[in-house]
Amino acid sequence: MSKYFKEIEYKMDEDFLAKLDDAREFAGFPFFINSAYRSPDHPESIKNPTSSHIKGLAVDIRARDSKTRYLIIDALMHVGFNRIGIADTFIHVDDDRNKACGVIWTY
Repeated sequence: MSKYFKEIEYKMDEDFLAKLDDAREFAGFPFFINSAYRSPDHPESIKNPTSSHIKGLAVDIRARDSKTRYLIIDALMHVGFNRIGIADTFIHVDDDRNKACGVIWTY
């Protein structure tokens, strides 16, 4: 199913993973996933029951420096992702069409 993200395939949306594979291919370096699918019982899901992680439509990608953040965001936007959250140590990306599109936020 996924070329680069076999370890998170379980319960993830297939179209989301295909798009994530395309972004990883475009970037040309590995994406290290901090968080992918979360069960509704996960502590973060309890805090945010509308999380796209619960739907298998979101991941958090490790990014510890500004250059890596830029390259990941560039690749994500290149393949059409338009919901991106930026934190000091990760980039959140989701493809939840039930939420506002064309947004970038910070944590």
